[in-house]
Amino acid sequence: MLRLALLPGDGIGPEVIDQATRVLGAAAARFDLAWQHETLDLGAERYLRTGDTLPEASFVHLRDDFDAIVVGAFGDPRVPSNVHAKDILLGLRQRLDLYVNLRPVKLLDARFCPLKGRGPSEIDMAIVRENTESVYTGIGGHLRKDTPHEVAQSVMIHTRMGCDRLLRHAFALARTRRGVLTLCDKANAIPHAHGIWRRALAAIAPEFPDVEARTLYADVAAMRMVTHPHEFDVVVGDNLMGDILSDLAAALVGGLGLAPSASLHPGLHALYEPVHGSAPDIVGTGKANPLAAILSVGMLLRDFGHTAAADAVDGACANAVLSGETTPDLGGNLATSEVGTYICAHVSRA
Repeated sequence: MLRLALLPGDGIGPEVIDQATRVLGAAAARFDLAWQHETLDLGAERYLRTGDTLPEASFVHLRDDFDAIVVGAFGDPRVPSNVHAKDILLGLRQRLDLYVNLRPVKLLDARFCPLKGRGPSEIDMAIVRENTESVYTGIGGHLRKDTPHEVAQSVMIHTRMGCDRLLRHAFALARTRRGVLTLCDKANAIPHAHGIWRRALAAIAPEFPDVEARTLYADVAAMRMVTHPHEFDVVVGDNLMGDILSDLAAALVGGLGLAPSASLHPGLHALYEPVHGSAPDIVGTGKANPLAAILSVGMLLRDFGHTAAADAVDGACANAVLSGETTPDLGGNLATSEVGTYICAHVSRA
């Protein structure tokens, strides 16, 4: 029995999670999978109603009672500080130690690639981002805030344990793909905080002699993703570099509407979510693209060993893109729920 917690969140989050859940149900029926889910009331509405962000009882429930968490999106203009999103998303990453952020990037249709003359065979990579350290720990502060003499500081934290465990996961992933791992850093400009990554890579690479390990400065990597995207297979970065490069890579295949992700502590905890935001300006219009959420569910199925079901979901999404059965952001004229219906039908026939 696969036990899932659903956190639809804010904005279009509930709309895309509804479709992802429908597709998961279709896959479960087609491939005889046992699953159950519970929707938790966490997000802007609860915060505005009660002042709660992530109550301790809710965190313990998420930690102890589910195999995976599926998230829609967080962010609401009524909460300009975004405190609820920080407490929920960053809180879960830190408290569940979800140190691997995996963002697969695969071009499905050359029409959606902004690079001239590039096709699906040339853009297929996986961004492996460290998810718990770097400047995202929140360590830092202000001195003389809001004065002409203000000083602001954010501390970049990296541990050797954090580097080692992420690199080993990335090397193992590269073995299942094309066998090329590229570490992207700024060790030239940030020698202490990013030099540790290069030392870790040099120490671990001999454990994986079948994987080609290389390094690129992150700015060079950004340039080469545009000029030579076919060079990239598994891309590794710290929390900051990985965040930036994964969004750049997503732009090469059609944008965040096609960008799934997973945040993992392998073998212990897993959270799946589309990369896009809550898009409050299109809530209720039927324009929300559910494909990233559905592809995230495909990642979940694959991670939990349901390969045939995952293949069916991925194939149905690819078919929708190639045939133009999409929301307007990808040139189609279907509403959010209609895309879900199309995907479900294809999964049911797989």
